[in-house]
Amino acid sequence: MDRPSVKQEKGLGQPVGIALGWNALEARERWARLGLALTFLGLCIVLSLLSPRFLTPGNLMNVVRQTSVNGIIAVGMTMVILTGGIDLSVGSVLAFTGVVAASLVTGGQPPVLAMVSALLLGSLLGIWNGVAIAYLRIPPFIATLGMMTITRGLALSYTQGRPITGFPESFRWLGAGWVGPLPAPVLLMALVFGLGGALLSYTVFGEHLRAIGSNPTAARAAGIPTHRYLVLTYGWSGFLAALAGLILIGRLDSAPPTLGLGYEFDAIAAVVIGGTPLTGGEGWLGGTLIGALIIGVLNNGINLLNIPSFYEQVFKGGVIAAALLLHRALRRE
Repeated sequence: MDRPSVKQEKGLGQPVGIALGWNALEARERWARLGLALTFLGLCIVLSLLSPRFLTPGNLMNVVRQTSVNGIIAVGMTMVILTGGIDLSVGSVLAFTGVVAASLVTGGQPPVLAMVSALLLGSLLGIWNGVAIAYLRIPPFIATLGMMTITRGLALSYTQGRPITGFPESFRWLGAGWVGPLPAPVLLMALVFGLGGALLSYTVFGEHLRAIGSNPTAARAAGIPTHRYLVLTYGWSGFLAALAGLILIGRLDSAPPTLGLGYEFDAIAAVVIGGTPLTGGEGWLGGTLIGALIIGVLNNGINLLNIPSFYEQVFKGGVIAAALLLHRALRRE
């Protein structure tokens, strides 16, 4: 038998990941994550060259603060998409729970009671989504689309189309408060990502969500209570949408019924850019965080560069599409 060449002995004839001792899946995932991080870094470098204000501490803090709302929603969306589902109702749930909390606090109820009521309402709306999908066998797209329409209509009728304003400072703390040098929304986002990451990485909950997304029939055959997991996952998504709503109305000091329009699409974009496929079964919250930051940086850059509003969506969509193509190419390679 011929002796292997030096090139073969050193692994130089193999893909870099395999030569370093990774298996094919690990190599693919590492390249995809590296590409995602490089995309974010490259976008920041380009914007810093185009606008000297981008890298100022105040602007960077503003980017992270504005990203917190989409980031919190995207954590719940990641878990939903891991199961192979989708939640189109998060923006409308955000609006409806926000106006309910605003009406309670302006009506004289304690701020804590108003906040807890909004979080419970958001959880119940999410749980209903889960029940409709798991037990009534309504497709996730249809079930959450219906909830999106219903809750938006409820928000408009509840307020008669008028915004609710004039909140006490304690109620606004979630959106406008600070903890030392850091804004409260940023700390809340870090807490939500930390808790979500622990659930997905270190508990059977995360393993079961991936199993459901990969093959729900096999998951049921393995004894996983898929119906219960779906209800919990959509309830968690509704809870986080309500939390994001409290942050947003606290920052704006206003709760219009049109709040949250299009937020579901930004959350889905953050999840998909972060490497979680819409087919479910795989994904990681670190990628979702980078995806949310990419969208936040894009929104900030559009404002800094004074890009006209009628070009905004074209520019934003083009950059997101380019990021996805790069991510997919690196993943395949």
